[in-house]
Amino acid sequence: MKALFSPPFVRVWLGSTASGLATWALPFVLGLAMLDGRLSAADLGLALAARTMGFLAAVPIAGVLSDERGPRQIIFVSGVVAAGSIPIMIAGLYAHGVSGLLLLLAGASVIGVGQGACRPAYQAIIPEIVKSERLQVANAVMSIAVRVTSILGPATISFVALWSGTVAAFGVIALLWLASALMPPNVTGRSTGLPRGEGLTFGRLVRDFCEGAREARGHPWFMAGLLSLTVTVAAGYSVTSVLLPGISQEAFGSAALMTSTATAYMVGALAGALLMARWHPRRRGWVALAGLALYGLVPFSLLFADIRIIPILAYFVAGVGIEIFNVPWFTSVQNEIPPNRLSRVSSIDFLFSYGLAPLGLALIAPLATVLGRDVLLICVGLACLFIPAAAALAPTARSFSKRHSPARGASGEHGGHGDHL
Repeated sequence: MKALFSPPFVRVWLGSTASGLATWALPFVLGLAMLDGRLSAADLGLALAARTMGFLAAVPIAGVLSDERGPRQIIFVSGVVAAGSIPIMIAGLYAHGVSGLLLLLAGASVIGVGQGACRPAYQAIIPEIVKSERLQVANAVMSIAVRVTSILGPATISFVALWSGTVAAFGVIALLWLASALMPPNVTGRSTGLPRGEGLTFGRLVRDFCEGAREARGHPWFMAGLLSLTVTVAAGYSVTSVLLPGISQEAFGSAALMTSTATAYMVGALAGALLMARWHPRRRGWVALAGLALYGLVPFSLLFADIRIIPILAYFVAGVGIEIFNVPWFTSVQNEIPPNRLSRVSSIDFLFSYGLAPLGLALIAPLATVLGRDVLLICVGLACLFIPAAAALAPTARSFSKRHSPARGASGEHGGHGDHL
């Protein structure tokens, strides 16, 4: 663990943490602006949708450019772009009518581009500064930062907004994005293998991205794991986002169940990340998929929501399980994917796991009406349990590796690059 406290890793950790704080804080600042009467609920929904669209548009492009030019440059550009969107959003909040809404949506789209661009780049820079045998620990530490920022981001920005106003809160978000841009160190000696100076054309972007897709398809464990993760995010998380508020209100007449389960999930995730900082399972693929399958307990627990301890325990166990999956998953991606395609494969991960989430959010409520809420909860629970189990049967899924050994970087085949978040 001490070896991780090198200046380059600390700088990457700080930059990634800053971007995480900014990402989690934005929806709360927009929510406070709605409470101040500067946004309607419809405007808030449109702004968040615009941010998601910007995120999804940027991820595949950033994956290609990060592989070509190195992740450090993309992190810098993404942070500057995201910070530069803040004045546009402020102008949209204080303008009137259609022009104000258009400015707000434009700013939200741009900040989404910054968020989407930095994700695969941050994932690709870690194996450039951390030795292979320490990458799982590094990824666990990064994951802990993600969980902490999901709590501190909204809390910190709410404090700033209450004491200094919404504009000051937006200013803090801009400073966080600038910190993300400037904090990570430069990495030298990286050979990408992509043609430089050819000219950035749409055709070349598509061609290079398809090359990354072919690399991903060459790893059956990755395709099986990505399918499992996508189902869990699109179906399982949608239950929490869409159905849980109504269930909480019905069972307790308040948001008490939402608050307690969210806290339990976060505590479980922190516990899971700490566990994976020390536990290196030999069959890490099967262990990871088993951890992901634990999220299937959440929909089943909501069938017994009136007994509050049941969903609280289910969310805690699911939180532990998600980190048992996350840390080996990203570690294996870093180990198994050549560094000159790592950002593109990581972008495919984000594109599908996050890209289909809005579809799940849109379909959950209508499906609950058609099938009945309890039937839908059972179906989602079964899907979250059995799809990872089926994925475990895929070739190479046992260790998330084409080889029997889960470690790869020691051979030098990938230039010393190793595991991931």
